[in-house]
Amino acid sequence: MTPARPTPARRTTARPAPARPAPPRTSRSALGRYGEDLAARCLTDAGMRILDRNWRCRYGEIDIVAADGDALVVCEVKTRRAGWYEHPMSAVRPGKTARLRLLAERWLERHGGPPPGGVRIDVIGVLLPARGAPVVEHVRGVA
Repeated sequence: MTPARPTPARRTTARPAPARPAPPRTSRSALGRYGEDLAARCLTDAGMRILDRNWRCRYGEIDIVAADGDALVVCEVKTRRAGWYEHPMSAVRPGKTARLRLLAERWLERHGGPPPGGVRIDVIGVLLPARGAPVVEHVRGVA
């Protein structure tokens, strides 16, 4: 009888558990459109009337222009996926609010001047978690 050959030891490598699949990736423009749609719904649910969306001139773009009673509201919308990125509201810095004021002036020049209730600049942040409903935060009168 021949001696039995020793069986080679099996190497086992600890493998991490398979990661949960990432949410489907969409283009930045689709993500922005989705956030703006949610923001417009939030504004109309608050009783505002949407006057214009994605209004452009050579100085930039206003995401949403709305009427809140007799006041004009220029609204900037920031949409982010949940993660290690900055919160959507922190993405609107003083330079952006200055540009929004300039854009509001240009919009008013082309649409008949200031309303009796004045002009307000709002920011809406939309945070999309990996699971669950989006979180919509509306801050009135940031500038």
